[in-house]
Amino acid sequence: MDKTLIRNFSIIAHIDHGKSTLADRILEVTGAVDIRHKGDQLLDDMELEKERGITIKASMVRLNYFSRKFNKEYILNLIDTPGHVDFTYEVSKSLAACEGAVLVVDAGQGIEAQTVANYYLAMENNLHVIPVINKIDLVSADVARVKKQVETVLGFKEEEVILASAKEGKGIIEILDKIVEIVPPPSGEIGNPLKALIFDCRFDAFKGVVVFVKVIDGEINLKTGLKMFHTGKIYKIEELGVFKDLKYSNADSLTCGEVGYFTANMRDPREVVIGDTMTDVKNPCAEALPGYRKLKPLVFCGIYPVNPADFPELRDAMDKLKLSDASFVFEPENSQSFGTGFRCGFLGLLHMEIVQERLEREYNLNLILTVPNVVYRVRTKDGRLIEVDTPAKLPASQDMEEAQEPYASLLMIVPVDSIEAVCDFTKSRRGVFVSNEYLSEDRVKLVFQIPLSEIIVDFYDRVKSLTRGYGSLDYEFKEYLPTRLVKLDIMLNGQICDAFSSLMYKEKAMSRSHLLVGKLKELIPRQLFEVAIQAAVGSQILASEKVRPVGKHATSKCSGGDITRKRKLWDIQKKGKKRLKQFGKVEIPQEAFLEVLKI
Repeated sequence: MDKTLIRNFSIIAHIDHGKSTLADRILEVTGAVDIRHKGDQLLDDMELEKERGITIKASMVRLNYFSRKFNKEYILNLIDTPGHVDFTYEVSKSLAACEGAVLVVDAGQGIEAQTVANYYLAMENNLHVIPVINKIDLVSADVARVKKQVETVLGFKEEEVILASAKEGKGIIEILDKIVEIVPPPSGEIGNPLKALIFDCRFDAFKGVVVFVKVIDGEINLKTGLKMFHTGKIYKIEELGVFKDLKYSNADSLTCGEVGYFTANMRDPREVVIGDTMTDVKNPCAEALPGYRKLKPLVFCGIYPVNPADFPELRDAMDKLKLSDASFVFEPENSQSFGTGFRCGFLGLLHMEIVQERLEREYNLNLILTVPNVVYRVRTKDGRLIEVDTPAKLPASQDMEEAQEPYASLLMIVPVDSIEAVCDFTKSRRGVFVSNEYLSEDRVKLVFQIPLSEIIVDFYDRVKSLTRGYGSLDYEFKEYLPTRLVKLDIMLNGQICDAFSSLMYKEKAMSRSHLLVGKLKELIPRQLFEVAIQAAVGSQILASEKVRPVGKHATSKCSGGDITRKRKLWDIQKKGKKRLKQFGKVEIPQEAFLEVLKI
């Protein structure tokens, strides 16, 4: 194969700017999909992706394109990527397998926060970027304004910008010809020792572990003995091929520059490390590829099966899910309330929500999640630095020298008329203003420094509300700074329920405790005994409510007679309820755990 005819490119954009629709039209134009059987979101093969209308997992497909402009047939390897800030890792690892990127901007919305973030991500990977203004067919489209933004903010020239409508199929040929013209063919030589980058993998019910690789140097064929740099394990190839026309297509070999897949005798999904280098056992390469920078999870929570007997199934499901989501991390954990489960790390709250839904849908599990926390650092009086990702790990206040919490650099792009409302709201969340920059007459870029714990729950939704849907944000972890940290415990009849415990800034504890206690009073059903709900920091009770017991008419059979008979029955009932309160177990419905997450 002539590698000068290969083009590896990715589609990047802010969420809902039309990446997946553009990918659909490219598939149709190149003949990868029969026009009679076309559909929407062809590369978004997960049911969850189609329901929500967002891309969660990067998808790869190989296309054949005959360019009339250059009178040649080219091989295009397309990777469609997510747009939400929680899935930036999917974008970064996809870009490492490409030489070029198509940057899509909505003609109505203009440049958004994730547009800027993805552009800089492509620049870090030294990619050739092709700017495309999509949705020019919309009534609300303002092409002149958006084109000016692309020129001033991202530094492109007017003649470099392509106008397109993915919905109506306009500009698709121009984009493909520009990819052929601008994006360079992959480097590498077929005679060099084999060097291939593992950039993705997935679990297939029939094939087992399917590993996606980009061959940087050399050649892979069915007789090649593969060795992983990271683990040192050796594998024999069982199947080799490319993902063509939305299905697996067998091939005899993959040469330098090509992107494809292989299956081997892999029994354990944990053997695969995304970003690892594959080489030939007989003729190994001298050094490994740089791979990916290790991404640290920003949000942690506990995941437990409702039925403790489902724990082995949950462990297997997480191992398989880890294959298709390298940014998801987990480790075993025990809880007094729920038994054995896992402490899981996520890149954000949407990422956490998606993982929960995938585990429940794809693996038929019933799960409970604890309150999400960020990772704090605590310096103890004996000089140790402890990472605290769960309330149970927080040392006693008398043992703590200093507590630190993670801060993020927050970038927001909002309409000019919403600046005051957005700034006031961000400052109420302990945000510190850093800078602003006017992108156009009606759009401004705001930069704040803010504690990560303040933006992981409902910050994005509130910004969207304040800006009438026109605001967008992107954030990146920066550093740890000192804070006043406390653990808020929720007690039910004097027993701490660790599922509701959370770590927070001291000044927020009072308002949070009243919210939690009030909500739990509504959610916990009445029992046969009184339930006392208390929120406490250490030994100090901040808020308290009671759930009245279910009433029973103990003297209903006493039609008359002496009052002492009734008092005797009331005393017996009172002793019984007191004993129930002492030994009875409070039943908490699963909805209570889910509702508390939303507070």
